Amino acid sequence: MNTTPPGTHGDPRLVRVGLPVLQQDPRDCPQAAALHVRPLVQADRRAPWAELEGFALGPFMRVLDRFEHHGVELDRALAEDASFRRCLPAHRHWTADAVRTYLAARERSERLRTDAGHPATLPVRHEWVAIHHAAHPDARGAQRYERCAWGRRYASADGLVRELWLLSVNELKLDRAPAQIAAAASVLAFGVPARKSRHTRWYEPVDVNVPPARVRVIGVGCGDGEVEVLADWDVHEVSERYDKLAKPVLTQVMGRSELVPGSDCVGCKALAECPEPPRTPGLLHVPAPTRPRERRSVSASDLRRHSECPAAFHLTRVLHLNDGRPENAAIRRGRAVDAVLNESHTRRPRNGCRDVPMPEVLPDLPPDEADTAARMLAQHRGVCPLDGLPAHEQVLVQPRLTAYDPELDTVVIADPDLLHTDAGGWVWRETKTVSRPLWEGRSLLATYPQLALAVVMMAAGVPGGDPRRSRIELEVLRGDGVSCEEIDPFEASTLDEARTVLAALTGPWAADQTCAPNPGPHCASCEVRRWCPSRQGEAAR
Repeated sequence: MNTTPPGTHGDPRLVRVGLPVLQQDPRDCPQAAALHVRPLVQADRRAPWAELEGFALGPFMRVLDRFEHHGVELDRALAEDASFRRCLPAHRHWTADAVRTYLAARERSERLRTDAGHPATLPVRHEWVAIHHAAHPDARGAQRYERCAWGRRYASADGLVRELWLLSVNELKLDRAPAQIAAAASVLAFGVPARKSRHTRWYEPVDVNVPPARVRVIGVGCGDGEVEVLADWDVHEVSERYDKLAKPVLTQVMGRSELVPGSDCVGCKALAECPEPPRTPGLLHVPAPTRPRERRSVSASDLRRHSECPAAFHLTRVLHLNDGRPENAAIRRGRAVDAVLNESHTRRPRNGCRDVPMPEVLPDLPPDEADTAARMLAQHRGVCPLDGLPAHEQVLVQPRLTAYDPELDTVVIADPDLLHTDAGGWVWRETKTVSRPLWEGRSLLATYPQLALAVVMMAAGVPGGDPRRSRIELEVLRGDGVSCEEIDPFEASTLDEARTVLAALTGPWAADQTCAPNPGPHCASCEVRRWCPSRQGEAAR
């Protein structure tokens, strides 16, 4: 990237690489990643300030900084309002729990290590950053590379052991990419204590560097307090693993520039001038807010959650908090059925699922739920959309469809269960598992807002194709039967109804700046209820 993309400006010579770009999610956008690692390249349009804290671990880190680096007593650090600006009360309560859970986990880990004769570790204030500065820009236009690893930092008193604790918001994260772990270990082994310069915004060394002999990368769940040692390597092993696991991934990330519209569009600096995703002004059929808002993404499930309780929407959909409670039986059963159908559809059997043996045992479900799920799968065989589909037609299993509404500055996201072509058109199939037949007195679009979103997206040209051959299908699976409904997204009355359904959900969401709680019967099953001071039910009991 020797020049900045249209819609951006700044200096592309600084490349700063953190751990997230090494995760390699196929839904990530390479172009967005290439821009993200160039912190001095900015969007031409300055983004408005967010009304609410959008990072779950933001106040968590501020409180721990006060406690570990400034010597503030923990209860006092948790009581300081400065760490919780723009936070909902429930976010503050969650932070207090998470900080205490984390510190208890660290205390247990330290006790086990010191009891085994290893040196104690102490908090380290400055980040470790691996810096390479060349005399001239390279073929990518980069002259300075900085590699960072975000987390909580600790070291032995002599500096020979360094630790980095990688934080998961809820449960311990078990699927960290090997490239991420190797890259984190490399930053610990070869980084120097540094902080950002106010003038250049580069990281500059700030302290005497004592090279470590050993580094440890530790994963921890801030919700469950579980701990796992991800790496415990000497410097030689770090070099070997970095060269083998992380360097090839970094080279690939830096060398790609494809456009993959999706969630990355929300934070992308070049979205204003990017040819993807499709522009759909007025897609959500509500006026733009009077005050500029930060760019956001939204899905039908987001809108449904916000209509139920704005606070729960922010806590679960923006901050991704949950208390670890198991999903209810209906959700578990639906996920199990979806997983089986997705696997079958991905293989694309010649006669659809008609001749595919369905599993007799679903190990993640208890016997009664597994029996109902098996009967639902059997019902699907007779209505599988791939049965008889010509081999030349395209089939996409749970693809991500993205549109951009510039009037709301909102990225709209939908994940159909199945999308396939049909003689030049597209067929959008949604599959629902229910315990009883649908109520005939309520419209399908009002019952399932994702169908309303599908209607307006298809009518706006997403995913495209011949409108005369495009349609939406709803497959409803029950243990004792199945039904299929067909929806024409280009029929005027259907489109009007879809816009009305969406506007009723999108209007309050688009205008909301406070995400106030809305207590009600839904509190009983809310996964953030334990931290919400407005929860309904406990006082009455």
